[in-house]
Amino acid sequence: MTDTLIRGRLLSFKRAPQSLADSDSYLYEHDGGLLIDADGKITAAGDYASVKTAAPEDVVEIDHRPHLILPGFIDTHVHFPQMQVIASYAANLLEWLNTYTFPEECRFVESEHATRIATHFYDEFLRHGTTTAVAYCSVHKTSADAFFAEALKRNMCMVGGKVMMDRNAPQGLLDTPEMGYDETRAVIEQWHGKGRNHVAITPRFAITSTPEQMSATQALAQEFPDLFIQTHLSENREEIRYTCELYPEAKDYTDIYARYGLLGKKTLLGHAIHLSEREMDVLSETGSIAVHCPTSNLFIGSGLFPLRPMTRREKPVRIAVATDIGGGSSYSMLRTMDEAYKIQQILGERLNPLESFYMMTRGNAEALSMEADIGTLDMGSVADLVILDAAATPAMKLRMETVNTLPEELFLLQTMGDDRAVVETYVAGKAMKSGL
Repeated sequence: MTDTLIRGRLLSFKRAPQSLADSDSYLYEHDGGLLIDADGKITAAGDYASVKTAAPEDVVEIDHRPHLILPGFIDTHVHFPQMQVIASYAANLLEWLNTYTFPEECRFVESEHATRIATHFYDEFLRHGTTTAVAYCSVHKTSADAFFAEALKRNMCMVGGKVMMDRNAPQGLLDTPEMGYDETRAVIEQWHGKGRNHVAITPRFAITSTPEQMSATQALAQEFPDLFIQTHLSENREEIRYTCELYPEAKDYTDIYARYGLLGKKTLLGHAIHLSEREMDVLSETGSIAVHCPTSNLFIGSGLFPLRPMTRREKPVRIAVATDIGGGSSYSMLRTMDEAYKIQQILGERLNPLESFYMMTRGNAEALSMEADIGTLDMGSVADLVILDAAATPAMKLRMETVNTLPEELFLLQTMGDDRAVVETYVAGKAMKSGL
């Protein structure tokens, strides 16, 4: 195998942009070159002529000009078993779960069904330029096996976990504290560290776990302190009320997870919309991550995520962004950030396009503590890439005639772009979208 040299306009972030004028926060090369070795890692990035000069004579060149080359998008909260739940009509979160989601997830006890959906899951995310996702599987170990087996086949960096839930769901979706512990442990032993797989300890949320199961979750977290933990927090006011009734000894929803030792720098808390100042302090002090799921929050009517109040406070909260398929209504991180922008507009705040693209790439990688491996075009990073065309549709092409700056182009991609704007998706230097 030989090295690969990809040519095009490079964009990669060094840190969070402070404004549209903050050009020091990112690398941009108008005629850039990205050198990738046979193992799929980036060995050089910069001006094309310089990278070409340093490349081996037998390097294979791929020319993506005039398109943008970015790190692949990262999605920090999705539900693998909910592909056939997307676009389901319901009044609120709990009705949506009981009417559509729980019955669908019962089907994942069948390995054939789980394998079929896993194939579609990865096809769809690659089609939209997403190269890493953090996923909830179903309560069945078969679903986690299908999820990780397909990730291994495609050499993708994925995080996932068998959901633990032992109450307030149909019988076909319930485990027990012992089964949840044993099967999660089995998934860890079978899949964690195999290829680019990462297993997450995954209690669905406090409503569907008894105190006994939360204790089993705590035991797993103590045994495997380096693993991710993912769950849901304060998505919907009725959910919050019911949760606090189930755990009356807790100060609030966040305190439930704190009491079981589940908060920390590798804890991802889906939604986290309706938090008190005390709860935000706790998230900040523990380094836990609030995962903003804008299309889902709007679709289910859960609320408007207070991004700026969380990040501007004296004790800032770490933030990530995600699609939340299937409560979310789009697989596209571009569509996701378009809705995030609109939510901030409604709240009287601004979210500039440089921030949006930082959040989809390096920002989410930093939330996962994976920025050394994914989310940038830095030397040593794995070449997970997305190639974007801001003139992908007739309407976008027409608008591009009046675009003069990089931020304007990014905002156009965010506002009008979707899977049609994704020219190609690379995983470890290998083109994946065109080969689907």
